[in-house]
Amino acid sequence: MPKPKKPIIAIMYDFDKTLCTRDMQEYDLIPKLDMSASDFWSEANDFGRAQKMDGILAYMYTCVKRCREKGVSLKRESFVESGRNVELYKGVREWFDRINAFAEEQGAKVEHYVISSGMKEIIEGTEIADKFTEIFACEFYYDEEGNAAWPKTAVNYTNKTQFVYRINKGVLDVSNDVDLNRSMPDDSKRVPFCNMIYIGDGLSDVPCMKMMKAYGGQAIAVYQDDSKKKVEELLIKDRVDFIFPADYSEDGELDHTVKNIIKKIVISDTLYDINQMQLKGIKSEG
Repeated sequence: MPKPKKPIIAIMYDFDKTLCTRDMQEYDLIPKLDMSASDFWSEANDFGRAQKMDGILAYMYTCVKRCREKGVSLKRESFVESGRNVELYKGVREWFDRINAFAEEQGAKVEHYVISSGMKEIIEGTEIADKFTEIFACEFYYDEEGNAAWPKTAVNYTNKTQFVYRINKGVLDVSNDVDLNRSMPDDSKRVPFCNMIYIGDGLSDVPCMKMMKAYGGQAIAVYQDDSKKKVEELLIKDRVDFIFPADYSEDGELDHTVKNIIKKIVISDTLYDINQMQLKGIKSEG
């Protein structure tokens, strides 16, 4: 009997307050605008409400407007440079290589993805950017002079789910909606939902977390001490499977649980493949 194929496991992450300690714009970009974080977000949110505008587009507009007013560079490389100042949670730097190695020992391959309403350019400037198979986040189109001119991609709380479908089908090009919407048998999808883990921190992640709960994946919420009550509500309302402190260190609660989920996925996937090969063999003999 041939050896079953190696399963692919997708671990998807929000970024702000999931992998880093604050909203990513607050480390470097917003201070350059001579604004407090609370003032920036209040202005963006007020503008969005007044214009009946998507909140994510409103913050992207406010970012461009304020940068122009303050003479702050709107070049892609300037936003990327802001990512150098992002503060990651404990253990995050070592997390990806450790989880990859563990999965390999179990006979699986792990791919890591970001699905964030933050800025792709800032994430690309962080020291962990090269750990991700793809980064789905808000991004600007840059004009002929290299300045941010228009939203290229906007990732709001509800359309985050489209990126889960993209990972599921292996259609990672955000401009390719034809293949994304094409009917595809479940057994031909690149990463089954049951091979997915979503890690987030709060209400903005609920649509993706609910997908995991509905389709057999796993949803995990992480928290800092001041946000524990918020994620406890997610657990009580059955929107997540587990909650843990935002500590990615080896042998921590999150580390142990994700490794156990990987082992479970590998066992389930192997048993399913054996079952299917046996059925195929019986049918071919008959």
